[in-house]
Amino acid sequence: MRNLLSFLMIVFSFGIAKSQTVTILENITRQPVAGVAVSSTTPKHTALSDENGQFNLQPFLSADSIQLKLYGYKTLYISPKSILELDNVILIQADLQNLEQINIVQKLNEKPREIPGKLITIGLKDVAFQNPQTTADLLGSSGFVFVQKSQMGGGSPMIRGMATSRLLLVVDGVRMNTAIFRSGNVQNVISLDANAIQQTDILFGPGSLRYGSDAIGGVLKFQTLESKFSEDSLGKTTVKGNALMRVSTANNERTGHFDFNIGRKKWAFLTSFTTADYGDLRSGNRGGVDYFYRNSFVQTIDNKDYMVPNNDSTLQIGSKYSQINFMQKIAFRPNKNWLFEAAFHLSETSMFNRYDRLYIMQTSGPYKNKLRWAEWYYGPQKWNLTQFTLKHSKSNFAYNKLNFILAMQNFEESRYDREFMVRELRMQKENVRAITANLDLDKTLGEKLSLQYGLEYVHNLVNSVADLTHVVTGKITPTVTRYPNGSTWQSAGIYANLKYQMTDKIYFSGGGRYSYYHIAATFDQSIFPFPEPTATMSKGKLIGNFGIVYLPFKKWQIYANLSSGFRAPNIDDMGKVFESTPGYLVVPNPNLKPEQVINAEIGTEKTFGDFLKIEAAGYYTWLEDGMVRKDYTLNGMTQINFLGNHSKIQALQNVAKIRVYGFQVGAELFYAGFGVKSTLSYQNGREQSPDSLIYYPLRHAAPLFGSTHFTFTKNKLKFDFYAIYNAGMTYEQLSQTEQLNPSYARDENDLPYLDPWYTLNFKAAYFANQHVNISAGVENILNLLYRPYSSGINAPGRNFIVSLRAKF
Repeated sequence: MRNLLSFLMIVFSFGIAKSQTVTILENITRQPVAGVAVSSTTPKHTALSDENGQFNLQPFLSADSIQLKLYGYKTLYISPKSILELDNVILIQADLQNLEQINIVQKLNEKPREIPGKLITIGLKDVAFQNPQTTADLLGSSGFVFVQKSQMGGGSPMIRGMATSRLLLVVDGVRMNTAIFRSGNVQNVISLDANAIQQTDILFGPGSLRYGSDAIGGVLKFQTLESKFSEDSLGKTTVKGNALMRVSTANNERTGHFDFNIGRKKWAFLTSFTTADYGDLRSGNRGGVDYFYRNSFVQTIDNKDYMVPNNDSTLQIGSKYSQINFMQKIAFRPNKNWLFEAAFHLSETSMFNRYDRLYIMQTSGPYKNKLRWAEWYYGPQKWNLTQFTLKHSKSNFAYNKLNFILAMQNFEESRYDREFMVRELRMQKENVRAITANLDLDKTLGEKLSLQYGLEYVHNLVNSVADLTHVVTGKITPTVTRYPNGSTWQSAGIYANLKYQMTDKIYFSGGGRYSYYHIAATFDQSIFPFPEPTATMSKGKLIGNFGIVYLPFKKWQIYANLSSGFRAPNIDDMGKVFESTPGYLVVPNPNLKPEQVINAEIGTEKTFGDFLKIEAAGYYTWLEDGMVRKDYTLNGMTQINFLGNHSKIQALQNVAKIRVYGFQVGAELFYAGFGVKSTLSYQNGREQSPDSLIYYPLRHAAPLFGSTHFTFTKNKLKFDFYAIYNAGMTYEQLSQTEQLNPSYARDENDLPYLDPWYTLNFKAAYFANQHVNISAGVENILNLLYRPYSSGINAPGRNFIVSLRAKF
């Protein structure tokens, strides 16, 4: 009997303890919400929900009311009795983005309300609902970034008239831009796994103060999933994970992803893996022009090339590819002040065709009216990153917070091309080893004054090889490489930025950076007649920023800034040999100097109550010494025979001035479960002609674009009906290089132009519980045929998407 009573008391005590544990969940997604401040006045007590969204109710049982507060969510008041009646589960509702919300932006933690510039954040929940196939698509879903594609295995973001090597990509604090980032469209952003990105911060305008070269149009900062320690009070090991399966119809997508985290008190391990397979992309069949249909393609049979009719003209034959991503993180936290982390990222694609080259027709010669290229494809795009991070948080004479990152990256990309009935396949392969070291410190100098400062060092080694393979005999002969093999690009920089809170409503920030870069290259004169066997280039650059933020009220921000930036020439600028467009050969120019930019911006963001938010930003950008292609003389020659083609010689030169101005506006309304969110971006860019003082349209200034979403959330459901729209461009509005681009539709005068377009789309999600959710949707409901600005491949037609996500 005594044993029975003891057992019953234990069970009863366990039931009481369990009943005093409360779980806070988001009302729609049913996901635990950590960091909720729980408080009561009588008795006076506070608590914070843990990573499982849980807190102990026992100290609050005698309170009349409990307050639950977390920025980004509506404040909730509830009685302990009501909590017990709800089976110890509290649902809280997401609020419109609050200016007080703290995000991990730039290199150290900062509050968005104190940043004198436009910043948008794409969170994990947004990614899960929109289901982007690649990170390029993720950026496009923001509504403020335009994405260009030359093939399905790609995506080149454009921001405020800037793109490619004028935008900086940063992953977990490490710059991805290398010495071979080109002025043409780049596809490196797809190396990142969209399913393993926890948060994306997009900072508009020059970011050279913190990041140095290349950050003149904006910074795209990606924070991947973080390894998490066990928060269990008894120190028990915790295991958590996520899994995803997704299919879509437009390109027969099959994606699988899983990640899991093992957390201990001082150690944490995170593993993530994704595999994705995409078939040939099907475009729409309504509207548009016949020019966009794929009517034929090349097949090689018995070493002969044939043009074969495409029986399904909406199917873009040759656009398929696949990709794998792997990430491993290990973290060690000996105490609350120190954190050590090692991380490894690996990404590899299959080969994929450069689709915009596969439909170019020959206009002269023995194969007139035949497709020019029998083969034009990229070899596997490979990227890996090994990173070591040290963080220390403790006040001393030098800093309050320290962040040190040492990283090594390896990039590999290759190109293969062979013209119709030509018997030699050309291969160019590049490998870049990039080593970076960053030291960033944050020091509080007083109650209202703080200093951020740091050092950076970057070293790139570029290896470049090339050969010609006879497709019949297999004989391999060397040919001119794309870049000088063994060339190096180095950069070192130091920066400092002061932030001063003048009053409770006014913040000032300003600082400067000095950077020094050095390039060394040796050219192979045995194949190509370079004027000099070696070239070196060294130069320093000083830039500065100043900004002010005014907060008239708690939820109203007004800011203005004047910032400068620069982009140092890299190996691609100085040493590249390539055929830019048929008949034009770009050759090296060792006399380049940095591009420099000044940007002025003013903007505001205001939230009205908890139902309406509006934002607007206007900017004007001046770029001097712009590097653009211009006719060039090599060894006294203006034309040259290159690989059997008679080509005009060009080189990048500092002869352009660029002016860009525009605005970005957005509005978000939410009431009783209904929401409306709309964005609009306008950019007008002008580039001075290399041959005159006349300004022409800027290549990377996308047409007016935007989106409007109508959402409804209730219980465990979320719906989103939305439109994406783009303005068109006449021939006169296209840049000079785009006027030569064969990817555009042609008017009655055989001149290229861009049609305006829009799509209607629908997404829905059902959150069964905190462990399982199902989402589905259809994009391009009307199955419209269109090709976005500057892109070389048609956009997807009607696309059905279904995904299943599980969390444990």
